[in-house]
Amino acid sequence: MTRLLLASQSSTRRRMLEAACVPFEAVAAPLDEESAKAGLLASGFEARDMAEMLAELKAKSVEAPADSLVLGADQTLERADGAIIGKPGNLADAREQLLSLRGQEHKLHSGAVLVQGGERLWGTVETAALTVRTFSETFLDDYLAREGEIILGSAGAYRVEAFGAQLFSRIDGSHFAILGLPLLRLLEELRRQGVLTS
Repeated sequence: MTRLLLASQSSTRRRMLEAACVPFEAVAAPLDEESAKAGLLASGFEARDMAEMLAELKAKSVEAPADSLVLGADQTLERADGAIIGKPGNLADAREQLLSLRGQEHKLHSGAVLVQGGERLWGTVETAALTVRTFSETFLDDYLAREGEIILGSAGAYRVEAFGAQLFSRIDGSHFAILGLPLLRLLEELRRQGVLTS
């Protein structure tokens, strides 16, 4: 059976793969993500393409045996005005991000790429559209107090699987993609690659 390495320390992605009974080993991707994002932005990459390219760069940054598959994954948040939003640095930044999303639709682009022997074998991006309701500042203050610094690990400063669900009036798209992995498309490819039984 082909060995799968997940080039990510994301606990959410690990939990998704574990729940789907995918055999894998998590490894650190030695990629300077901030520099990579800055370079892609400077090169004119749009949010959707950036998610896929960051996933590929992560996978290719891992030194792995030639017979192993390396899975890279990344996600970008695209605001209604086209701006790409990263993870907030602190709770004050999180507050500003959420206020900038209030009453608007934004998109989450989740990319996944499989690499073997340093070469890209497969890649995909799945997009979800999320509409943030027009919440009050009282609600926002309560939300930030309850969630605390855990939301600093996600672009947009929310977790839809937790209290963050209350921020939204509408969500269109795969729950897996919103959490950061186009899981169903990935499972199909892993069956094709022999990682999973078809």
